[in-house]
Amino acid sequence: MTISSLASSELLTIARGIAIEAGELARARRAQGVQVAASKSSIEDIVTFADRETESLIRSRISDARPNDGFVGEESGAATGTSGLTWIVDPIDGTVNYLYGLPHYAVSIAVVEGEPEPASWLALAGVVVNPAIGEVFTAADGAGAFLGDRQIHPASPVDLSQALVGTGFGYNAETRTDQARVLAGLVSQIRDVRRMGTASLDLCAVACGRLDGYFERGLKPWDHAAGALIAREAGATVTLQGGAPDSRDLVLAAAPSIADHLQRMLGELGA
Repeated sequence: MTISSLASSELLTIARGIAIEAGELARARRAQGVQVAASKSSIEDIVTFADRETESLIRSRISDARPNDGFVGEESGAATGTSGLTWIVDPIDGTVNYLYGLPHYAVSIAVVEGEPEPASWLALAGVVVNPAIGEVFTAADGAGAFLGDRQIHPASPVDLSQALVGTGFGYNAETRTDQARVLAGLVSQIRDVRRMGTASLDLCAVACGRLDGYFERGLKPWDHAAGALIAREAGATVTLQGGAPDSRDLVLAAAPSIADHLQRMLGELGA
């Protein structure tokens, strides 16, 4: 059995079970009250004690199930494996939402083959769980994407002028100012914009037709590893532009009917 064929069975089953368990822990800690543990790239870029505890649980469960696999986590760093597989983990995507009690955060787990670099890896399985509302998005390479037991697909074709597009902003104030400039040029050309604060769920929203498109620059690999696979397996067009080592890549996901037009427009706006 090849690594790729394992993805649709063992790897996805493992990822789903761990993500649901981790989501239950994150939800429980949110109900008890959230404490900020530290800031990272800026004072706005926070990590909570729940982030660390949740990632520790995920890392332990993966190690038990797949001891020879590598691991890349937002909070606890990376470890190289010997199997050729690496798990890419964001224990709580949307930490600011989580801190403020907004029910829009996620546990994101993906397993990839090859080097743990988005430009070169093959994503085999991915799970994104929103514990606050109990939604579980899953996908495996070549097997489609699902919300719970229901297979999902992008929105029906629309003109870009009627498209609902999601985006996000960086933590650095200068970066946010530049992103706002791009948004100012885009907003008059589409139906409207949504900024919900959780990249993995935004990608899943494109996958199931809640958004027609989504773009964001500056995401880390763990922000989009699972969500991008889910969007792609659902039938969305997903592109990663840039490949810069400072993670200034532009992630774009969109329904096929608007993907090229949206990409051209973002290029013209300097996104």
